[in-house]
Amino acid sequence: MRQHGRFGCCLLLMAGVGLCPEGRPCSAQRPKERATLTGHTHQVQSVAFAPDGNSLASGSHDGTVKLWDVVTGKERVTLTGHAHGVQAVAITADGQTLASGSLDRTVKLWDLPGGGERATLRGHPDDIRCIAITADGQTLASGSGDGTVKLWDLATATEHATLRGHGAQVESVAFSPDGKTLASGSRDDTVRLWDTATGKARVILSGHAKSVGSGAFSPDGKALASASGDRTVRLWDVATGKELATLTGDIRFASVAIAPDGRILAAGSKEGTITLWEIATGNKRATFAAHKGPIWTLAFSPDGKSLASGGADQTVRLWELATVPR
Repeated sequence: MRQHGRFGCCLLLMAGVGLCPEGRPCSAQRPKERATLTGHTHQVQSVAFAPDGNSLASGSHDGTVKLWDVVTGKERVTLTGHAHGVQAVAITADGQTLASGSLDRTVKLWDLPGGGERATLRGHPDDIRCIAITADGQTLASGSGDGTVKLWDLATATEHATLRGHGAQVESVAFSPDGKTLASGSRDDTVRLWDTATGKARVILSGHAKSVGSGAFSPDGKALASASGDRTVRLWDVATGKELATLTGDIRFASVAIAPDGRILAAGSKEGTITLWEIATGNKRATFAAHKGPIWTLAFSPDGKSLASGGADQTVRLWELATVPR
């Protein structure tokens, strides 16, 4: 089997079919649901784990951000202040700052653990659809319905670049682990890879037939996964922009996440299912019903043992993942 970074570009992946080592179809293994977190009164659009894995943030179209105790499943605090729905949340690697992007066209910065509001970032003339923070905690990216991505200095809460080129609203942003590349997915059906130092698009990834709603880098930064309503998750070589593989299904993918060790890819669908793949082999570990309605967001815990999902049914669910044999 040929390897491209951490991703296996084999016929199994290209066909979207999972086979066990013996050559037979893999049986679905539904992860154990550890907790269902309720309290939001509208759909959950985004979830993010704190770096210690003990807390989880969720943003909802009810206009709030909630912080949860992962161990007990209880709500710790509700952050209010946005005038409209919260579309995205992110937490810095030091666990000191939470950012929330909203349909009210602002990004708010909150001090953790208490959640006091520290700053409000304004500049987009349209909805904030997505946000991401670099691993060093210095830069925040915000994608908007105005078709642009803005880069912000978190220390000073000021804008230092606007990235233009998409022909429609930006649905997803993700930084590479080293922060040198930003991936943005759009309703123009493309993914753009930007050089964060120059603000210039380095490559345009074309292949999706519908909006790209989510993206995630592999831990080594060599590959990118993108999820689309065209019923595919595509894997790309970041250095060359070439497509490595296409994962297909009879479901419209809305969210994607890659485990911290780079071994498992999770994709959530508009049909309410989650699919797990073993990246190196192409084996499909499981496809299971997880929410009633679209799953807009997924996030692995820092230790990779849990997966959080949030959806249109107004809940956040925590799933306990079985260990993948090495």
